This record gives sequence, structure tokens and C-alpha cells, in this order.
Amino acid sequence: MQAVLKQIMETSYGPMNGPTASMPEPDLLDNGKVVDTSKRESKDSFMEYAQRHVRKTISNSSRGVVGGGGAGGGVQGPNRRANANFSKRMRRRLVYKNGEVNITQTNIRKRRRRYLADIFTTLVDIKWRYNLMLFAMAFTLSWLIFALIWWLVCFSHGDLDNVGNQSWRPCVMEIKSFTSALLFSIETQHTIGYGFRHTTEECPEAIVLMMFQSCFGVICQALMTGIVFAKLSRPKKRAETLMFSKSACICKQDGDMCLLLRVGDMRKSQIVEAHIRAVLIKKKITKEGDVLPLYQFDVDLGFGEGRDRLFLVWPVIIVHKIDQDSPFWELSPEDLYREQFELIVILEGIVESTGMTTQARSSYLPGEVLWGHRFERLVTFQKENGQYQIDFSRFHNTIPVDTPTCSAKELAEMTAAGQTPDQTFCATRNPDDLEDEEEDEEEDNTSLASKSDRSMDSDAFEEETTFCNKSSITSPVNVGPQWRNFFKVEEFD
Repeated sequence: MQAVLKQIMETSYGPMNGPTASMPEPDLLDNGKVVDTSKRESKDSFMEYAQRHVRKTISNSSRGVVGGGGAGGGVQGPNRRANANFSKRMRRRLVYKNGEVNITQTNIRKRRRRYLADIFTTLVDIKWRYNLMLFAMAFTLSWLIFALIWWLVCFSHGDLDNVGNQSWRPCVMEIKSFTSALLFSIETQHTIGYGFRHTTEECPEAIVLMMFQSCFGVICQALMTGIVFAKLSRPKKRAETLMFSKSACICKQDGDMCLLLRVGDMRKSQIVEAHIRAVLIKKKITKEGDVLPLYQFDVDLGFGEGRDRLFLVWPVIIVHKIDQDSPFWELSPEDLYREQFELIVILEGIVESTGMTTQARSSYLPGEVLWGHRFERLVTFQKENGQYQIDFSRFHNTIPVDTPTCSAKELAEMTAAGQTPDQTFCATRNPDDLEDEEEDEEEDNTSLASKSDRSMDSDAFEEETTFCNKSSITSPVNVGPQWRNFFKVEEFD
């Protein structure tokens, strides 16, 4: 128990090298109460504190502080902000669930010059408020600049000094002030032509200026309208209707260990030429001893067999066969939750309505990979209307299945030797000890519940805290995924 707690705490908060362990911010512990870590005398006292914190977390989950039944196991109650920050410290993503990349670029030489060299892409990528502000400023400044030029032309010709002289032939009729010059500039640039103000043959410079402003107005309007249209027609928002399952599953399929995940499209308009690929981001140590912290391992989703090309009329389950070339080949259930990796999945295709290419991304951390689960079926046939119905409310749901507790490599070796591997519903329970665990389950739950602030029924406690149970698991979110490591600790006690 102590070793497992130490490993989890070191993974979350850093190594414990001194007499006191490295702790997170005080406001993230003990439900927001400030904790003075300087009073801890040794690692043993810290481990006792960590154990109390884990058990208190489980007690809070039974009282609704951590939601176990909602989608994603959301945090509830007055401490949801502190618990959410606590979860963020535990899990750092490169790619968020919505596809946004968690990367900040710094110290780029000549960055502004490079962005200005590709001005169109820069204007399309900026936020809407800056885009609309630029749109308004471009027209307003052009009106004012040309109005000033028109006013100078009239002033140099003497038109402003002979406003009431009927025999005077001005360069532009009815320009009496800067305001009238501004109105004439707007009419000229947008070819409004109300008829009161117009140029005459008196000033050649006025004729040239009118031609130049007319051409400039067409170019400016085309550029600004094109930028706004390009921003509106981008297929980026099309990815909002492409869905990825919240969890991935590892189970046995067709005699092989496979990694499963589900993708779907909620629109009726299809994604043409849809194809999917995945990479595993993980630390790698080369033969020379160099450490590559963000090395990309290719995850084969059936490229050679054509299974990576999808027909997304209904949700499709993507299958990765765990073989010798797979980065999950030597990964056992116990190693799964100790590893630090991120599986990034990329779905690309052509939007049927616009013909533009779109891309949707998502990622999975080790705590979001469920060992011994498969996805629940969604498609049913309706005899009443003769149509197939897709129930998206079960899109993220999984069900437990018999799965070996060993890695795919060990399974292949045992199969070659004619041995039968152990079968279990989930990785954290040994089938040999399942009967003993069921006998001691009520006693353990009662012991844990007595340490909470209020008493609770042992059956309700079991339903809240157990995420690897044959009868209760129909969804990967029985408890919040950010607390799974804590609940897993109790199983080693």
C-alpha cells in the first residue's frame, strides 16, 4: 500500500527526495483547507497524510463531491474548482479532447515578419473581433484618407474660397467643407452616385484621383470580403459534429488483443474519403542513451487492409490489432496505469457540402483506456418505420468482457505453448482472488465508510467507488476518470 501510494504521489507531484515530500498547492488539498507541509517530519508521516487524503477523497465521492454517474464523471459540490485543478495537475495533455493543441511557441526569430509574409493566412487565423475590427478600420481609414486628398485638391484650386460664386467652375461640385469631401469620398469608393456631387473637367488631378479611388475601393472590398468569407467557410467548425469516444478499450477480438475506439458523425451530410490515423506520444531512450521525450510511435489502424478508410454513415469502431509492431505489445494491465503516454487520433475527410478538407482530433491518456471492455451497440432496426436507429446516448458506453490479464506478448507466448491465460472483466481484479474480494467487500466498504464525515449504505458506497465490477459497469464513467488511480490504490490495500 505504501509503495503504491508513494508511486502515485511521485507521479502526480514529483519525486520525494528530501525529508518532506513535494506537495501541490495548499488550496488543492483537504477540500480547500490550507495545509502546512513544513510540519511533516518524515516520508512516513507524509505517506500517512497521503493515505488519509485518498480515503477522504473516496468518502467525498460518496457524498456527491465527485460525480460518478454523469458523463465524464464531473466534479460537483462547492469544491469542484479545487478538485478540477487537482485533476489538471495529475494529467497534462498535448491535445485536448476538443482537438486544441496544448503547445506554446516562444523565442521565434523574426516572427512578425514571417507572419506578415503570409498575410492572408494570418488574417484568416486571427480571432473574429480582430478580424471585424480590421474590416471596419480598413474602410474607415480609406474614406478619411481620400476625403483629405479631395479636400486638398479643392483647397488648392480655390473652390472653398468661392463657394457662393455662381460663375466659379470648381473641381468637384458641392464640396464646401471637409464633411462634404468625406461624403463624396464614400460615394466615389462605393459607386453610390447620389448626383449632387460630381467631378468636372476643370481639374485633371481630380479625374485621376477619382479613377484611382474607384480601383482601390474594388480591391479593398474584394480583399476584406474574401477574408471574412474564407473565415466563415472554413471547415474547422465541421469537426464539432464529429465525435470520439471518451474512452478507448482493450479486449480480445478474433483471437487477438485489440485496442478499440469509436468515432461517429452526427450530421446527415457525409464526410467523403474519411480516413483515420493515430500516433502514440511517449518517451523513448535511444541506443546511444539519448532521451526523446515526445517520440511519435505509429499506431496501425488497418492501413494495409484498408480499414483506416471509413464510411461514416453510422458510428464506427476503430480497431488496432496489438501485434509485434504495436507500441502496446508488451503492455500489461498493471503497466497500463503506470505508463505515461498519450494516444492522439486524427480523423480527416472532405466535407460533402463544401468540398473542403476538415480534420478532427482527440487524445487518450492511460487512465482513459479501459482494459477488459468493449463498446455497447448503438444501431437498432425499427420495424415500425423500417429504418435503422442510432442511439447516441450510448455512444460512450462500454460493457465488460472476459479479457486476459497479461500483455499481448505474453498471450501469444502462452497460446503458442498451449496454455490458457486467466480471464477477467477488468485489469485491476485477479480472477483467482475475485471470490475472496467479494467475501471481504462488505467489510472493507464498511471500514472505509466509517472514516467519512457521515455514514452511508455499503451498497451505495460499492456502486460509487468500484469501477471494475461485473454487474454495475455499463459505462466507463462510473467514477470520475481523474480519481481512478485513487480508487485503484484501495484495491491493493
